[in-house]
Order: sequence, then C-alpha cells, then structure tokens
Amino acid sequence: MREHLKIGFALTGSFCTFEKVFPQMEALTQAGIEIVPIMSERVFSMDTRFGSAEKWRIKMEEITKNPILTTLQDVEPIGPKKMIDALVIAPCTGSTLSKLASGMADTSVSMAAKSTLRNERPVILAVSTNDGLGAAAKNIGLLHAMKNFYFVPYGQDDPEHKPNSLVAHFDKLLPTVTAAMAGRQLQPVLE
Repeated sequence: MREHLKIGFALTGSFCTFEKVFPQMEALTQAGIEIVPIMSERVFSMDTRFGSAEKWRIKMEEITKNPILTTLQDVEPIGPKKMIDALVIAPCTGSTLSKLASGMADTSVSMAAKSTLRNERPVILAVSTNDGLGAAAKNIGLLHAMKNFYFVPYGQDDPEHKPNSLVAHFDKLLPTVTAAMAGRQLQPVLE
C-alpha cells in the first residue's frame, strides 16, 4: 500500500455492528492510514439501543482525530478536491446498497461514494443487511459487476434465524483495503 494513504470512512445505520466496526477503524489508523470520518445523517443524530449518537460521534473523532463530515455540502468537495484515496462504507446497509446500485447521491454517504468514484478511486463496501439474500441481493450483484466497487468478504451471520441476513467479516477490512488499492477484490468474497 502506498505511503500517506487517506481514506474516507463512512458509517451507515446498521447500529448493531458498530462494536465490530470501530476496532477496524482503529486498525486502519494504527496502520498509518489517515481517516476522514463520514456519518450518514441518521447515524450522526439518532440514539438507539446500541448507544447514543453522541457516543459514536465522540468515539469516531477520538479515533480519527478529524471532524466528522455529515452533510451533502461537507462531502461534495471529496471529488473535486481529490480529498481521499478511497472510501470505506462500513457498515453498508441495504438502503445504501440500493442507492449506490441506482447511482443516487442524496445522502452524505452516497454523495461521498459518487465523489470518490468520480476520480476512479475504490469504494470498499462492508455489507450489513437483513435482506442480503432477499431484495438487496440484486443490488449486491450489480455492485459486484461495477467498476471500482470492492467488498469486504461476507457471509450469513445467522442462517437459522435470519436466513436472508448477510454481514461482512469486518476483521478483513484492512486486507480488503490493501487489495482494493491494488485494483483487486480480496478473495474469497463469500465465506
């Protein structure tokens, strides 16, 4: 991986995975990667049973040492100013997958992706959706076939009770970023 890598790290609303995602964010910073933190508007403002919005904002800024971008206006310059070398969306919800597959840019995270793709830079997706083998499957398939999208390897998290649910193996985020920066999809993608 090249020196002085700067990556956008966007959180979307699969709140139940945050406890697994934040250690991976730390691992990226420990590997010498500078992180530009991005939160969806909901993550930035919504308290859930998994923690308050303030808790996650504070934690993200402590890890990254940078202010969080959360509006369309905040993230729009990512493309024109070439602010990042890649974008990680972890967790990436079914809703976000749908927006990306459709080319929509109406949230801070989908706009950050559009701005990153504008410069033909990698967008790394760490899927977390209860509908990954249901309605969201078509969007996952479309994104696998699109240029500059890479997936953190994923699998079923609870086949017995949630047979359509897919979740990324978040501990494979750093090797996925490394592979994506070299233009390769980390394999195997389905585990």
